[in-house]
Amino acid sequence: MNGIASKKIGILAGGPSSEREISLKSGEAVYNSLRAEKYDVVLIDIKDDNKENLKTSLKEKGIEIAFIALHGRFGEDGEIQEILDELHIPYTGSGPQASRLALDKVATKKIFAKSGIVTPPYMVFQRKEKIEAENLEFPLVVKPRCEGSSIGLSIVRGEDELKKAIDKACMYDDIIIIEKYIKGREITVGIFDEEPLCAIEIVPGSDFYDYEAKYIRSDTKYLVPAPINEEEHKKTKYIGKKAHIALNCRGFSRVDMILGEDGEIYALEVNTIPGLTSRSLLPKAAEQAGISFSDLCKRMVELALKK
Repeated sequence: MNGIASKKIGILAGGPSSEREISLKSGEAVYNSLRAEKYDVVLIDIKDDNKENLKTSLKEKGIEIAFIALHGRFGEDGEIQEILDELHIPYTGSGPQASRLALDKVATKKIFAKSGIVTPPYMVFQRKEKIEAENLEFPLVVKPRCEGSSIGLSIVRGEDELKKAIDKACMYDDIIIIEKYIKGREITVGIFDEEPLCAIEIVPGSDFYDYEAKYIRSDTKYLVPAPINEEEHKKTKYIGKKAHIALNCRGFSRVDMILGEDGEIYALEVNTIPGLTSRSLLPKAAEQAGISFSDLCKRMVELALKK
């Protein structure tokens, strides 16, 4: 057995974010996988973000490694990583700073621009700031600054839909992004052990890949590998790795992008804690590379010990 066999592994899942239910599913999948391999694992449901209470709880559990399966705020915003650093508990995935930057879509776009990574043009607005529709070009995308799983996101095709989309985004953040809508194919590239896996094309049954298409609908298709030409595949993998490095992510991530009808590839965001459910994309790409879900989970833990 390897070095993790004698370690107590805590699977941190749930959390107080809007992605709690998906996080619990990811955590349960990881827990079942590692437990089946006879590792010493405990599933820990994080129910609030009280840091002192959490520190006490983690100490009492006696975990030696943390597998972070917390999606969204308090999982991907650097908060839990800072707590684990203070407790000197190694953990899976990126550190506090990279996590914060990746969850913050405005910060991500600024880093993309500095790194020469193409991203859709955008504007940033504060809650209650007046937005003049006549200055906008439709269709466009409205989304909160810091959310995952497409929560709060809308595609707006006309002025009559704008207010509803802004109100929806403001339910999740005080700062919203209005972004140019790029027509094209939705592509995602998983990064594992700092190298890109195959590109996957997402074909939603609805208008776009929203929360319902990701987790509820049965007609969403995942094409693994993406049916794109060799040059496009190389370029999407290159952009995925470049985005991962630009944000200083470690271990693994998943980079979402659009292969535009104009032939350009537009990076959208970096997910530092991708989903680990039966519908999730990083495990699908890993499987294509010959890495089973069980091996993926084990190797994620091993990478945590190497940091």
